[in-house]
Amino acid sequence: MKLIASLTSPYVRKIRVLLLEKGIPFEFVNDPPWEAGNHVADVNPLGKVPALLTDENEAFFDSPIIADYLETLGQNAPQLPTDALEALRVKQLEALADGIADAAVVWLLETRRAAEKQDAGVIERQRGKVERGLDAIEVRLASGDWLHGNVFSRADIAIACCVGWIDFRFPAYDWRSSRPALAAHTARLLARPSFVQTVPVA
Repeated sequence: MKLIASLTSPYVRKIRVLLLEKGIPFEFVNDPPWEAGNHVADVNPLGKVPALLTDENEAFFDSPIIADYLETLGQNAPQLPTDALEALRVKQLEALADGIADAAVVWLLETRRAAEKQDAGVIERQRGKVERGLDAIEVRLASGDWLHGNVFSRADIAIACCVGWIDFRFPAYDWRSSRPALAAHTARLLARPSFVQTVPVA
């Protein structure tokens, strides 16, 4: 299978980590959708990464859908509970992590506009989403080693990829000092081989 992707996306990294954790072989196709001449839309009409092309030439896109597809393959290291309601709870935490990343991306793009065109209100709103989201994750981690139950799951992968991207794009942003549980959790996850192999690069 082929993963159509970029080297910086936190959503791509989530899928790369899942593939590595499950030991599923794949070809990484670096095709950033913002670069001229990219072919991402050939796999995903929305022109977004990640997109996965299976060995049967079937395309799956949007990271939660790709993650769900990977669970159907029956590989080792399942990252989702078998119980439907428990799986939904993990997916909600994954959605929270992805939503934090979504807000951080908008925040970043706004800061990249010419200074006179930047909207302070947009930056404040998006940073507020990031802060509230990280605070909610901190509360979850204060009572356990993992985000859901007592096992490593997609929720943990998603939040580690999210804060790893925040560190990459906002190196001066100190989210750790007021969130010790999240800081410790992230440090532990980012030391795993699957995360070490997928560090974002400019």
